[in-house]
Amino acid sequence: MSSHEAVIVGTGFGGMGAAIQLKRLGIDDFVMLEREDDLGGTWHVNRYPGLAVDIASVTYSYSFEPNPWWSHWYARGPELKKYADHVATTYDLRGHMRFGQVVEGARWDEDARQWEVQVAGAEPVRATYLVTATGFLSQPRLPDIEGVDDFAGTVVHSAKWDPAVDLGGKRVAIIGTGATAVQLIPELAKQAGHLTVLQRTPIWVTPKLDRAMPKRVQRMFAKAPFTQRWARRVNTSVLELIMVAGVLHYRRAKVFNRGAERIAKRHLRRQVADPELRRKLTPDYSFGCKRPTFSNDYFRTFTEPDVDLETTSIARITPTGISLEDGRDIDVDVLVLATGFDMWDANFPAISIVGRDGKDLGRWWRSTRFQAYQGIAVPGFPNLLSLASPYSYSGLSFFTTIEAQMKHIDRLLTEVRRRDARTFEVTDPANEEFLGWVTERLGDSVFALGSCATARSYYFNQHGEAALLRPTSTINTHREAERFPLDDYSYV
Repeated sequence: MSSHEAVIVGTGFGGMGAAIQLKRLGIDDFVMLEREDDLGGTWHVNRYPGLAVDIASVTYSYSFEPNPWWSHWYARGPELKKYADHVATTYDLRGHMRFGQVVEGARWDEDARQWEVQVAGAEPVRATYLVTATGFLSQPRLPDIEGVDDFAGTVVHSAKWDPAVDLGGKRVAIIGTGATAVQLIPELAKQAGHLTVLQRTPIWVTPKLDRAMPKRVQRMFAKAPFTQRWARRVNTSVLELIMVAGVLHYRRAKVFNRGAERIAKRHLRRQVADPELRRKLTPDYSFGCKRPTFSNDYFRTFTEPDVDLETTSIARITPTGISLEDGRDIDVDVLVLATGFDMWDANFPAISIVGRDGKDLGRWWRSTRFQAYQGIAVPGFPNLLSLASPYSYSGLSFFTTIEAQMKHIDRLLTEVRRRDARTFEVTDPANEEFLGWVTERLGDSVFALGSCATARSYYFNQHGEAALLRPTSTINTHREAERFPLDDYSYV
């Protein structure tokens, strides 16, 4: 059984950020365990047509490792995978990675003061520190619809896209109209003989200010990096205005939220003339209750003659297609599932984690409340850094979250070394104070004050709490990562 100073579960951007920070601290004895056959996380797994970031590329990247050569303002999926490969090479991370390693769980050994990580078909791995970087959207959700296993045609999930699937001239149906479907539906329409979109909940969509990155801008970013930092700052400020002001400060800045709704409705009116179709595509919940997205061709796709929007509920899936609640049947050759991810039941946490005195993290979260101090540490789980945790996501670029967590790791482990300690653990009072603080702040958000009942949003867990987003500005997020009270942890 091998033993290391740290084990990182996951080789996406979160896991690589943690690895880079460990190296900066002089910790080089760590392994990164990855269930897939290569690095990149969601940008390796997701390969569906139309895949792209919905945050401008200058912001959706590490601030300390800018890429001046993005081909578009919003990078396409393959470019993000290439960027991930570049980061792994630049920071010498590949040698730490082990692919095809399905982590089944981890258990704290109090006597050894180590984590024992169970890997399917292999010997366990021990480590002083356990870092879980399994991402927020890593466990695909299959629709709970009668007969889904009886369909005789081709079934493909957006998170497990098979490029060999032939859509040409086929009758294609897609279930789901979330952020992934907004990118995927226009591409399916280009290939399918006929496309039926089965919508349960419409989504707020605003214009996407996307275009090819001019060569002169690329050269400017490369020769004068401060210009790219400036572009990043401007883009972050705009996102901050939308998310923090319009969503998290809904009570005081309702005007921003309503303004975003007006932009989305105007975008819909410009692309869809039919008032009945517009009605079906217009959400009846407040902007921000469910993750909004950006697209220039999503609405327009529904005006194509071979595309139907179906809002009648699905009764069951049959061997030949889909039966609707009103008795109509839709014949289907290829069924595409864009049904999202199982976040609160399977993703928090994505593996079994058992801490001190047999405390099971997933069971504890679901039986009490989802909680994590500063979105990274949990009482009862020594030496655990849980990156994909409740209240950790800043709500803007994922890299804002990653880099704030890197700062937290730096401050915490530096203190562990200063005290010559073997273990750290957040205290119960500190965790409870943080939980109370975020709960109070969420009371001003659209989640508490807006009309969210019909959103069916993954922001809300089974307790009805919007426990994913950290309800603060990015400035506050980074400030707290650098200044949190060191005595909020106990050290042994």
